[in-house]
Amino acid sequence: MTHIIRIGGLAVILAVFGIFFFILKEIIPLFSKAEVVAESVAKTGTSPKVIGVDEWGERPFLYSGGSEIVVLAGEEGARQAVEVPSLAGVEVTAVSYDPVHHRVAVGLADGRVGSFVVKYESVFREGEPRKVDVSVEEEPWYELEAGSGAVRSVSYGDGGSKRLISVVRDEGVAVVQLAQKRSLIGAGKLTRVGETDLSERIRTEVISTVASQNGQAVLMATADGQVHYFLMDAGALDEVQTFQPFEGKPPKRMDYLFGGVSVAMTDESGQQRVFSLFRPEGSNTRLFGQTKEFGPVGEGTPVFASSLRNKSFLCGAGGGLAVRHLTSGATRWEGTAEFEPVAVTIDGKAENFFLAGAEGQVQRFSLHDPHPESGWRAFFGKVWYEGGSEPVHQWQSTGGSDDFEPKLSLVPLIIGSLKGTFYALLFSIPIALLAAVFSAAFLPPAMKRVVKPAMEIMASLPSVVLGFLAGIWLAPLIEDKVPSILLTCLVLPTVALLFGAGWSRVPIQVRHRFEHGREWIVLLPLVLIGGWLAWSLGPVIEKWFFVYTDPSTGKAIADFRLWWPQATGLSFDQRNSLVVGFAMGFAVIPVIFTIAEDALSNVPRTLTAAAAALGASRWQVVRTIFIPVASPGIFSALMIGFGRAVGETMIVVMATGNTPVKEWNIFSGMRTLSANIAVELPEAAPGSTHYRTLFLGALVLFLLTFVLNGVAEVLRQRLREKNKLV
Repeated sequence: MTHIIRIGGLAVILAVFGIFFFILKEIIPLFSKAEVVAESVAKTGTSPKVIGVDEWGERPFLYSGGSEIVVLAGEEGARQAVEVPSLAGVEVTAVSYDPVHHRVAVGLADGRVGSFVVKYESVFREGEPRKVDVSVEEEPWYELEAGSGAVRSVSYGDGGSKRLISVVRDEGVAVVQLAQKRSLIGAGKLTRVGETDLSERIRTEVISTVASQNGQAVLMATADGQVHYFLMDAGALDEVQTFQPFEGKPPKRMDYLFGGVSVAMTDESGQQRVFSLFRPEGSNTRLFGQTKEFGPVGEGTPVFASSLRNKSFLCGAGGGLAVRHLTSGATRWEGTAEFEPVAVTIDGKAENFFLAGAEGQVQRFSLHDPHPESGWRAFFGKVWYEGGSEPVHQWQSTGGSDDFEPKLSLVPLIIGSLKGTFYALLFSIPIALLAAVFSAAFLPPAMKRVVKPAMEIMASLPSVVLGFLAGIWLAPLIEDKVPSILLTCLVLPTVALLFGAGWSRVPIQVRHRFEHGREWIVLLPLVLIGGWLAWSLGPVIEKWFFVYTDPSTGKAIADFRLWWPQATGLSFDQRNSLVVGFAMGFAVIPVIFTIAEDALSNVPRTLTAAAAALGASRWQVVRTIFIPVASPGIFSALMIGFGRAVGETMIVVMATGNTPVKEWNIFSGMRTLSANIAVELPEAAPGSTHYRTLFLGALVLFLLTFVLNGVAEVLRQRLREKNKLV
């Protein structure tokens, strides 16, 4: 049996370490950098202005401003020329590329603007590997009424049914508005809605322009360093904001990141700042504000390409390159190229990126960065997310669109775990410890044999049942009766204390009529009466003190639910921490009671009898003998109760609304680490950032309980040494 026990103990230890190492194996990739591998350089013999690539990263194309695009077939030196007939015999003076739709926008020397789309199609033939065919779909040309001369900068913004083409000419600035109606049988014809001349609104020379991805906004950079933000509203293009991204110098590049909410501005020195749209305090309009800043990666003409999978982007200047991530603000990889790139692109899966040089060189780089949005700052620091007015701690792991920013801060979950534990222990510790003291030191043995098993049976109640009762029955009850509950919590202890003070002054002849430990027979009616009075007086107290004033009508309403947000500025939720305190406290009370009562009952009776023989009262015996001697066991009970509370899942899920908030407001909900794991792990894709972050939450929960239990064990040993019997 000794060998069996030893083997079993070692097996348990090994199992715990095995779980720990499995969790570590899942977590470590979150903190790894991106891996980039350079491949061979292909020679195309053309000097490109833009480079694009298909979703699979198999067939990049180059456009140099002529009447054809050059498509690489994947093998070194293999090329395919695809004609763009409408560009034959014209002079192209401006080009831009939209990687979302594989659209190349073109401006001509005669002032016209147009575009063509590079189409990729996977072809499957029997007995042959899959091939990718490339074709070009031309789109209409538009003559501008505003300005004169050649087109110097052009940008196409495609929002589906609404589109914009922003144009800078030698003389004048204009925006062409397009629309495409959709029907049940597909997209309709693209029509020109109108043209807006911005020449009179922007007096300074415009050097570049970029249209938003949703076809609703335009940015214009001027020579004095200003950027003008125009927004389409009710068919009119209005200037909403003017800001200066750099001190006294214009941006060299302006590039929208995936989603069209943020713009990366790069100056001539390679310095990079990201501006995002958000609503400043006191404003109802979303404006651009700086949210991130990155240092330069090299000297030379800057290049930029945004990922279509996440908020990562590739930037470079000279021969320097860097892969960065907007949300985390981290540089995932830095390196150098064999030649200075003039254009770069990233495939749709963010697994490859391509560089194009001035002499026609093209080089592929494989990119492996499965967790770009992770990192210490993302998990534990404040992050400035798109749309937010300031850096925050926030958990929101999923969204409804591809351009969603995962918000993976564990701080609200850690605070939620501590918050739920605090309110549960605040309710359970006084009741459990006082009940344990009363049972061990005062209760007659006959009643103790009934009370203690009943309390232990309470521990067997499934937490899902407690959570169900808390969410369905207790939460609505507390919502309507907050003043009554608060008054009851105040009155009941007061009645008990007053009874104790009065009972000690009752003549000894009367007190001796009750067996020691049966004084509760007299106390119980008083407690019931006091509780009934407190519950009944709750609405009266609410009418006196908790009156909400309607700001629109000035009408006074006695309602605590409305008064609390108005008086404190904090929220009031039906499923809140008060509900969790009662429900989870009910689950923790039996655990603390049982262990503490055992520790108190094991105090040698010789000590208590000796103290009583020396004239100590029953309470003096408890205070000077029972509690000090049993303090290590009591402390262990508290720590086990803490572990039970911090690891509770179902009660928190069902009784709190499961909202990840940071405030310690007792009338707001929470989301704990354990509840978050239980709710989200079944739907997390294995190996994804979300999946691994949930394991990180499990590790944090483990470390939290381990550290607190370790400290508690040290304190328990000190108490044991201090109060040990020699």
